[in-house]
Amino acid sequence: MTDTRPDLLAADTAMGAVTLLVADLDAMTAYYRDAVTLRVLSAEGDRVVLGRGTTPVVILQHSPDLKHAAPRAAGLFHTAILFETQAALAAALYSVARRAPGTFTGSADHLVSQAFYFTDPEGNGVELYWDRDRTQWSWTHGRVEMDTLFLDPNGFLGEHLTEEGAEHPVIGGASVGHVHLSVGDVDSAREFYVRRLGFETTTELGGSALFVSAGGYHHHMAMNTWNSAGAGRRAPALGLGRVDIVLPGADDLGSVGERMTHYGVAVRDDGQTLSFEDPWANAIRLTAAA
Repeated sequence: MTDTRPDLLAADTAMGAVTLLVADLDAMTAYYRDAVTLRVLSAEGDRVVLGRGTTPVVILQHSPDLKHAAPRAAGLFHTAILFETQAALAAALYSVARRAPGTFTGSADHLVSQAFYFTDPEGNGVELYWDRDRTQWSWTHGRVEMDTLFLDPNGFLGEHLTEEGAEHPVIGGASVGHVHLSVGDVDSAREFYVRRLGFETTTELGGSALFVSAGGYHHHMAMNTWNSAGAGRRAPALGLGRVDIVLPGADDLGSVGERMTHYGVAVRDDGQTLSFEDPWANAIRLTAAA
């Protein structure tokens, strides 16, 4: 499942919070708090951090001077929020169904996971999902088997929603499991995220989508051209502000910084974080776990 390349990201790499630039801070806070069931961890001025426990998941940055991105631009496809149990996922799904039913866009069983899809009030994609145990994933020649099978949301709720979950939907922890981007082409995404940054390819869908991870996860990031083929660098716009990736330690951070600099990527290093942009001007920030 994993290579022995010396330039791979550490196996314990994980995704951090996703920052969204938003026009209506109150409405977006209400959606992620009241419908998606994240907690407000902090709210200072024009910035609201939402998550579970002490784990930030979504950071909302009020940016009223920005406009929506042009159609077919690169940027965020969806933020995927991972729940610890099917009961926790069902509670969140039920909450969105009650409070923002018009934001539901679909659902699927992907073999490795069960997922439900939404679009937030400003057009950002959201996935709520639960992972099957890794022992149930199937790998062939270094690629994980994934599919898109029918998943009935009402059937899922009937099987997994508890009375407690219906009344008190914040159950257990939640975190960003993966981030899916819209990009201009898959070859450039592979060059940047696999060869340079150090993720491993876990699966591909023809020439239209690439899935990558660290440590044998099914995917920490994905990039597709379904709505954005041929897109160039992003202009400033509402939507994706930054993707955070969390590395295990400072040595891992240093190794990535050296590697990205070697490949000519402009890296900003403040001693605690590394920041750079992918080929479409999607902002990426790496930090070391506390």
